[in-house]
Amino acid sequence: MVGMDRERIGRRDLLARIGGAALSAITCQPKPLRAQSAQRKADFSLQIGPVSLEIAPKKVIKTVGYNGSVPGPLIRVPEGKEIVIDVRNDTNSPDLVHWHGLHIPSEVDGAMEEGTPMIMPHAQSRYVFMPAPSGTRWYHSHVMAMRDLKRATYTGQFGFFYIQPESEPGNYDQEVFLALKEWDPYFSTMGEQGEEVAYRAFSINDHSLGHGEPIRVKQGQRVMLRILNASATIHRRIAIAGHQFEVVSMDGNPVAVPKKVGALELGPAERIDAVVEMSNPGIWILGATDDHDRRGGLGIVIEYAGKTGETQWLRPSDERWDYTAFGSRPGPKSQAERVELAFEKIFAGSRWTDKWAINGKSFPKTDPILVRANQRYRLIFDNRSDEAHPVHLHRHTFELTNVAGVDTSGVFKDVVVVPPMSKIEADVVANKPGLTLFHCHQQLHMDYGFMTLMQYLS
Repeated sequence: MVGMDRERIGRRDLLARIGGAALSAITCQPKPLRAQSAQRKADFSLQIGPVSLEIAPKKVIKTVGYNGSVPGPLIRVPEGKEIVIDVRNDTNSPDLVHWHGLHIPSEVDGAMEEGTPMIMPHAQSRYVFMPAPSGTRWYHSHVMAMRDLKRATYTGQFGFFYIQPESEPGNYDQEVFLALKEWDPYFSTMGEQGEEVAYRAFSINDHSLGHGEPIRVKQGQRVMLRILNASATIHRRIAIAGHQFEVVSMDGNPVAVPKKVGALELGPAERIDAVVEMSNPGIWILGATDDHDRRGGLGIVIEYAGKTGETQWLRPSDERWDYTAFGSRPGPKSQAERVELAFEKIFAGSRWTDKWAINGKSFPKTDPILVRANQRYRLIFDNRSDEAHPVHLHRHTFELTNVAGVDTSGVFKDVVVVPPMSKIEADVVANKPGLTLFHCHQQLHMDYGFMTLMQYLS
């Protein structure tokens, strides 16, 4: 099943609680874990192992995934209930599972740099934590790939993690989880530029366009699309022919101002929850606006009940994607200590992989971001390179306060794409003591130096 039917439910209560609240309102401390959790039956079990994925007839992708499928199983849990997840590694390489977007302790967050133990080959680890905050999160491998394009986020090791809020956001009839993904990666060079990663195949979830089950809808329905860019490296722009998206959440957090747009943009690891009103009967394509990648498989069919005929694609308008469009007018500026983070490329030469630096240094030599518990900090993401960077802060949520010179508020995220030669400012409350990883979610950039740690001072 691509979607699941749901009763119509309101989002007003959650927006009242989060949308206009201070940043600290959505950052809740994990509760103490019970000792007996180590002995009880797991709520979920994941098995890391080989997967053969037939994304189209005779087009089989050999990869690694969870529980023999891609995406891995949907983990759906209520807010405020401790859970136990067992992960078994049935491969010959150490691995880790990162619970992306969750506010959980460093030792279970799933990053070796924070102190989470690796899951050794043919061994099992148990994760016990209180899932928070509510909304669309996800889980994925968090290891270095370097030159091995069969590791880390290049693989099928990813899945949705949905934390059900006490008052569910949205007013919709059907819910669909969609992961955008590329396959069969290889190193490519463009003229005098350094190496980049390119791909030969594309899919949404486990099938290429036209080869899987369509999203079946009825006229008048409101469909909640929970969309994840699970790419290792590629920024995506997607549209749904003949319809608009009403963006209600970003990275699982309700936006201050829901707004209808003709296309969505997502950097690697970003999520968008958007409601689509099914008001234009026909058979349509939801997919990449890039013709090459959509024709190569990055799309899915939306089919109205009782409709037959040709599948239609219409190019959306070229409206500019703007985070601030979903924010509210900023109030009085809060007191926050500024932390400057300058991103620069270290050119390695033609046909070599470039390195990356934060404030002039590459990981592991980068200087840590030093913070004190319960203090507010303004992170200045200063992109001095010619490439966009989807930067991610583990275990915390930040609020966008200025995007390319425009003040804003009410947009809470854990990944933000900083355009080339541009700045974005974001406020974070340092209320999750422990080592916290900050990095670019473009796998090639992270692997080659774009990473540091936020460290709490005692």
